Amino acid sequence: MRQVIDLFFKLLEFLVVLCLVAMVIMVFGNVVLRYGFNSGISISDEMSRYCFIWLTYIGAMVAMREKGHLGVDTLVQHLSLGGKKICFFLSEVLMLGCNALFFWGTWQMHELQVTNISPVVGISMIWIYGIGYITASVMAVMNVNQLFLLFTGQLKEDDLVMVVESEDTVVLNEVTPEGRSRA
Repeated sequence: MRQVIDLFFKLLEFLVVLCLVAMVIMVFGNVVLRYGFNSGISISDEMSRYCFIWLTYIGAMVAMREKGHLGVDTLVQHLSLGGKKICFFLSEVLMLGCNALFFWGTWQMHELQVTNISPVVGISMIWIYGIGYITASVMAVMNVNQLFLLFTGQLKEDDLVMVVESEDTVVLNEVTPEGRSRA
């Protein structure tokens, strides 16, 4: 099962790269065509915007799995184990609630988006904003999984602090106050 999940997130990472490459090609190509040849591709502006929307939502799912979202752990680090568990529980429940609202909001807008046709490309806007279903569902499953791990006691104390240090912070911690590296 772990391999299927890893493969799914590798696919998501590939889609993020694909969207980013498509955006760069469409925007750069359109700039070259406009300034160099006094023409352009009319759908490139709209399609690059749609790629950006998908890139953002897919990237949010990947970042959630890698615990890459912004967070403040100043208080949580100083709490006891019980306090950390309570904060972790509240955080996961609140995120689960937000994902439920996100899914419900997408559901409420579904009928409007199905009938709303994009002006240039001519596709139904549900193909663009329907990513809300996928994002909310995947993130909700991750929240439920974390709550399951919490209730079954499978989380270590370090797992309860949900902020992961960035590479920049790790590098800064390796530098001594005199400005010299410890290495």
